[in-house]
Amino acid sequence: MRIKTIGWLLTGLGLALWLTPAPAFALSAREIMEKVDAREDGDNMTADLEMILIDKSGHQRVRKIHSFSKDKGRDTQRLMFFLEPADVKDTGFLTYDYYEGFKDDDQWLYLPELKKTKRIASSDKSSSFMGSDFSYADMTRRVLDEWNYKLLKEDEVRGQKVWLIEAVPANQEVEDRYGYTKSVVFVRQDIFFVVRGVSWVKEGRKLKYLDVREMEQIDGIWVGTKLHMKTVKNKMTLHETELNFSAIKFNQDLKDELFTVRRLEKGM
Repeated sequence: MRIKTIGWLLTGLGLALWLTPAPAFALSAREIMEKVDAREDGDNMTADLEMILIDKSGHQRVRKIHSFSKDKGRDTQRLMFFLEPADVKDTGFLTYDYYEGFKDDDQWLYLPELKKTKRIASSDKSSSFMGSDFSYADMTRRVLDEWNYKLLKEDEVRGQKVWLIEAVPANQEVEDRYGYTKSVVFVRQDIFFVVRGVSWVKEGRKLKYLDVREMEQIDGIWVGTKLHMKTVKNKMTLHETELNFSAIKFNQDLKDELFTVRRLEKGM
């Protein structure tokens, strides 16, 4: 089973969190994450994305993207085309996101300048996706059984009650693939949606923080429309990424032929 969110990375926690005994809860951490996994996330979706890359000096680079997503049984196929600026135009990214954990996700990146498609190896999935704070692994759902969970406490995010759940890789292979030694996610209790979190990066003693700053209900489906990710080391922000979604549409007529390497190389 795979968790339906782009990673579980979010805001930081003080030392007191780890020293406070966890109270008894009606649901276990595993049961909560199973409900996150089972949450309706729509099918045959198209959307426009704005990716804003912000360096430590505050300088910004803006990228425009169009994306497609289609469910294939319990698996998901996704295709993204970069539209602008000129230096990334026609770059494409294709993912076959497999629901079960026994098969590694397939990912391909098409680089128009080289006229070459690169298959993303499992060992490279912890690296940065197109210069952003998101990794290639962050662009897929997480397999539920590949993580061990602990319910830490309850809290509030923007006036909504949340559970704080620690997720630790179940084995070394999972840790190496994602590049995180552990994560803490903030799950909204009313809709079982991950709205905030933090991940400890394996290399470089860095933290990655994700915040779902805006949400919207479209066709009865809750969608994060404004995401913010930042990378921090020694309390200093190294880089930030904003992902803004618009023109989100579900139940579109998306053919299987769209989600192929041949179509990836053809572009929009």
